Amino acid sequence: MTEHIELKQLNNNLRYRFDYLSKFLNFTSDDIQLLNRFAVILLPRIPVVADTVYRKLLGFDITKQYFLIRNDGFEGNIIKKPTSLTTESAQMTFRKDMLSRYLKRVLTQTDWNDTFLQFLSQVGKMHTDQSGSESINVDYIHINALFGYLEHLLLDILWSHENLDDKTKNLMFMAINKYFWIQNDFFTMHYLKVWNEEDSTSNEPVVNKTKYCCL
Repeated sequence: MTEHIELKQLNNNLRYRFDYLSKFLNFTSDDIQLLNRFAVILLPRIPVVADTVYRKLLGFDITKQYFLIRNDGFEGNIIKKPTSLTTESAQMTFRKDMLSRYLKRVLTQTDWNDTFLQFLSQVGKMHTDQSGSESINVDYIHINALFGYLEHLLLDILWSHENLDDKTKNLMFMAINKYFWIQNDFFTMHYLKVWNEEDSTSNEPVVNKTKYCCL
């Protein structure tokens, strides 16, 4: 039997969109529990992950340029000279802190309710001026590359963990992969301008956009 999916609902109802993605990817409450279990492994390593991510981003001038712009929420002195910017600069410490909080929230979230879905959507929305971002506009190629690099970092940590059997590791691998594809979609819907937030049926509050910018 073929299930009917409403295109309009996909593009204006965040819960409906997530439910469709979940069905397609077989993302279930079991995957959420696996992400929660992985959080126990990752949380002590998040500072190293964040530092590694931003060292990578500062390794290319095309991505480094985004960190020379003042980001919403950052009130310190900003370095505008590319050669003076390092991962220990104040604006980079600010970014690393936001990425750390983002990872902690995603992996420890036990209920993917409407508020959390709004959070995942807002993280995507705040990276592009196509959805109204005023302080940052990142070309999507860099977002896509960042997702791939970050996922590989997380999978490497999981692979090297010795206290899990292979079956559990494989299930965690799949849960992490499904999460990245869902978050990726919640970015691309804003870049492709398919998301019509004015028609959204959600009454949940919008996440503070200054807290979770990754790039």
